[in-house]
This record gives sequence, C-alpha cells and structure tokens, in this order.
Amino acid sequence: MERENNTVVTEFILLGLTQSQNIQLLIFVLILVFYLIILPGNLLIIFTIRSDPGLSAPLYFFLGNLAFLDASYSFIVAPRMLMDFLSEKKIISYRSCIAQLFFLHFLGGGEELLLVVMAFDRYIAICRPLYYSTVMNPRVCYALVFGQWLGGFIHSIIQVAIILRLPFCGPNELDNFFCDVPQIIKLACTDTFVVELLMVFNSGLLTLLCFLGLLASYAVILCHVHGSAAEGKSKAISTCTTHIIVIFLMFGPAIFIYTRPFRALPADKVVSFFHTVIFPLMNPVIYTLRNQEVKASMKKLLIRHVPC
Repeated sequence: MERENNTVVTEFILLGLTQSQNIQLLIFVLILVFYLIILPGNLLIIFTIRSDPGLSAPLYFFLGNLAFLDASYSFIVAPRMLMDFLSEKKIISYRSCIAQLFFLHFLGGGEELLLVVMAFDRYIAICRPLYYSTVMNPRVCYALVFGQWLGGFIHSIIQVAIILRLPFCGPNELDNFFCDVPQIIKLACTDTFVVELLMVFNSGLLTLLCFLGLLASYAVILCHVHGSAAEGKSKAISTCTTHIIVIFLMFGPAIFIYTRPFRALPADKVVSFFHTVIFPLMNPVIYTLRNQEVKASMKKLLIRHVPC
C-alpha cells in the first residue's frame, strides 16, 4: 500500500458490537425503531420552538440547539452501523474513520459545553431573576452558542491532530463498531503512553470537570429554590431535575470511556452503544416530556397541521 498521511494503513476493519446474529438483529430493529420514532420527535421539537413566538425565551433557544446537536450526532455512528449489520465485512477507510472521529468529538464536545450554558441560564433565571433579561439578552445567547460550537471544534481538532501524527503500519482491526480514540491509539506502531495522557487530559479531564461543575451549579440552584417562596418552586425543581438526568446520561458514559487508561473492558462496547446511539436521541425527548410549555405548543402545532 502507498504511504498516505504518514501511514501505510488505508482502511480499518470494524469488529462490530457483537458476532451473534440474533443480537445483531435485535440491535438493528432497536436502532431502526429509534430512528423512525424518536428522531422525527427531535425534529418536531426544533420546528415547534422555531414556529412558536411564545417559546422565544433563552431556555427554549438552547433546547432547540440541543435537539439539533443530538439529531446531528445520531447520524455519525448509527446509519453506518445499520449498513454494517447487512455487510459481511465491515470496512471503513482511514479518511472516513478520521472524519467520523472528528464529528463525534466536535458535536459531543459542543453538547457538553451547551449543557454548561444551559446550567448558567438556569442559574441566572432562578438565582438572579431581576438581572435575567439584561444578562441573557439575544446577543449574549448567540455568543454563548457560538462559543459552544467553537469549543467543540477546538476540542475535536486537537484529537484529530494527535491521531494524524501517529504511524499505523500493521494491525488494522478496530475492536469496536465505530472509530474512536481509545481503539485507534492501540493500533499505532509507536509508544503511545504520552498520547494516551494527552487524550485523557483533553477528553477525560475536561468531561469530568464539566460534570462536577454542573452538579455543583445545580446543587446551588436547588438550595436557593429550597429556601425561596413556594411560588414557582415546583417548576424550578422539575427543570433542574430534568437537566440533572440529561447530565448523567451524557457525562456518565463519557467519563467511563475517557477518564481512565485506554484498556479494554467488557462493558466498553455496551456503554459506547448507549452513549453514541441511544442517549443522543433521548436527551431532547426527556426535556420535552417534562416541559409543559413545549408539550402544549407541540399539541397545538399537530392539531393545526395534522388533519386526523
């Protein structure tokens, strides 16, 4: 093979999630159901927020961005996984692998930062309500979302830059169903100890710090709500509870995967499956099911546009 991008490996073989045909069929059906039901639900959330002037508050602006991020994230791994279930040999080119890795961390890192932005929004709304309209004006909201996208890009480009410098000269079997940093590093024809430390610092430490910071911020918000008047308390607690659920769904698997040395564990593939395929489609739905305003607006939209 010709040397390309400092490597003699031009493709990787994905070993997949499992070799059992029955389990593969079950997973195929599960992913297909999620795509046919929950993905349109996420798109409905975006359309509802965009079309209802009553949902113009920053919270709904950020929720719409979250739904867009998760809908985009769900297209990185799952569609190829569905095609691989129908293929005898699961092969991905080196460039496609790097592209998949880039978008995975670009959107994933952006979503983590968006959850930080949403926590800041809830802190100002609940703990400093008199300053809310001044602090969270449209210009600030757009700047925060731009910063979230920029942060995700910087995080991802660092990952890709480090991977591109690694030489790959032999084994090309990735023990996973998609391309991710831990599995790719193991195939490099060099000592990867320093690279692993860099990856843990870039992905793992950043994820852990965001997770702990978010939990601390919501603890402060809940303490403030507990000591405030009864008016609006239940709604604030419900909103914070929803955010905390999504935080655990988003950060728990990421912490498990990226904050430890890159050693294979039996649970790695299962955790990765839920982290990359299932949870991204669930997050906006969890927000919507616990938000009365969005549900009411969605019902009106459906009544207006669906004849039955």
